[in-house]
Amino acid sequence: MSLILPDLFELLDRAGREAEVLVAELQDAVAARVRREGRLDRKALDAEQHAAHGLAWAAAYAETLRQTAHWARALEAAKPFGEAFGEAEALPAQLLAHEYLSQLTGGLPMNQGEIFRPADLGVSAHRLGPVIAELAPGASQAVKSRIVELLDQARGRPSLEASGLDETHEAIRAQFTAFAAAKIAPHAHGWHLRDELIPLGLIEEMGRLGVFGLTAPEHWGGSGLGKVAMCVVTEALSRGYIGVGSLGTRSEIAAELLLAHGTADQQARLLPGVTSGAIIPTAVFTEPEAGSDLGSLRTSAVRDGDTWKVRGAKTWITHAARADLMTLLVRTDATINDHRGLSMFLAEKPRGTDADPFPAAGMSGGEIAVIGYRGMKEYEIAFDGFAVADANLLGGQTGQGFAQLMATFESARIQTAARAIGVGQNALDLALDYALQRRQFGEPISAFPRVANKLAMMAAELLGARRLAWFAAAAKDAGRRCDLEAGMAKLTAARIAWACADNAVQIHGGTGFAVEQPVSRILADARILNIFEGAGEIQAQVIARRLLEGAN
Repeated sequence: MSLILPDLFELLDRAGREAEVLVAELQDAVAARVRREGRLDRKALDAEQHAAHGLAWAAAYAETLRQTAHWARALEAAKPFGEAFGEAEALPAQLLAHEYLSQLTGGLPMNQGEIFRPADLGVSAHRLGPVIAELAPGASQAVKSRIVELLDQARGRPSLEASGLDETHEAIRAQFTAFAAAKIAPHAHGWHLRDELIPLGLIEEMGRLGVFGLTAPEHWGGSGLGKVAMCVVTEALSRGYIGVGSLGTRSEIAAELLLAHGTADQQARLLPGVTSGAIIPTAVFTEPEAGSDLGSLRTSAVRDGDTWKVRGAKTWITHAARADLMTLLVRTDATINDHRGLSMFLAEKPRGTDADPFPAAGMSGGEIAVIGYRGMKEYEIAFDGFAVADANLLGGQTGQGFAQLMATFESARIQTAARAIGVGQNALDLALDYALQRRQFGEPISAFPRVANKLAMMAAELLGARRLAWFAAAAKDAGRRCDLEAGMAKLTAARIAWACADNAVQIHGGTGFAVEQPVSRILADARILNIFEGAGEIQAQVIARRLLEGAN
């Protein structure tokens, strides 16, 4: 007897449609609280953060369900049912739809202690009831246990489900999955335990494979591929180790800044090195008293002939000591106290060592010890007259730094979603291996329902997260504004990665709490994903603002 629900494609379509209608009702309810005389009241929005952020989460769920339904339909159209869209695709998809609609009805966890309920806004989710009832047999214990069997059969593949990617992207995915399994995964935990930088030899090999120029034009040494390829490669590398999957983030930011805003001289001098990996960039934005509030940055640069002298402090700078190039956001106009006084520099620096991390005049700093995400290390930097050539002012224009940086956020958040999916997949890999091998009371613990249920839900949520991240990436590739979609992908994928890691440790039991177990590293690595590239609360605020600015 098949566990695939009859009329599943129609049920997935209905799940997306009904969730979308609920989101529209929630949008109206929240708008009534935060709009005054037809305009969004920012103070009211701040006061109603729980409701507004709940709207953001609900919208992200609805978009995930829509994109899962579109993916299923596309697979159905591409090949006969049972070939491309079989149990491995159908069972996690129907489980995801049932779970997300159920959460939208009874309570959606924005984190472990904050639950959003539509009823709190006076919005009834009763319209979801009929489709939840029809999906319920597709979320049975038999379905969840069968998903675990399918996961066992799929071990070593990029994911349980068929991707729906074209041949080029599928080949790239297979190539980097194999690369990560051979060159990264066997060494990742040792690098973590020893708090070592990722070896330069590996970075050079990644450069030869085109990792750092994936999306850059071919005439600048890139591969001319798009953000979907970036997602595929980033997920595969992050599945091996988040530090390796993150190496391309700063290169992506630097290349986007140069391509969109750089002068011809800046592009010619720097782009070939960035895309080849010969130049290692780092992003220098955050300050001790200014995290997400970039408009309040205080590090300054004052013009001194053909150079600018930088003074101030920056923190949480990833890969800073080894980097050759800093994308450095500073205040060049002290008379303006907001983002209009900020400028972006492409500040070149010598590579440092463990003994002398910042061997440059006017620059000092040290490492910040962290629990995870160690392969590139984190640093704080103090500038005291550090000189940057005027020729390295991005675009040759002051006052444009904030706008220049904002233009990179879509790509950065899409890539962070892909990193989170890779980390979540790694957690699922480790949890599955352990659950299949560990025997208690005469059978593998994967046979116990509470263990099987955890594994099945990991697979289901990762399936949905991929659909949402790739949807945002495809929108970016098409030249459409996608800050909303990118934000949703990052918001949900970060929480999913943490849930996968937490459940993977739980499945390991006491063994998972031991530092020599790789799953303990995954837990530490996963925690940062809901903080960097826009903390979850900031991300939800941005999504809510976008949804509510156009509300009636």
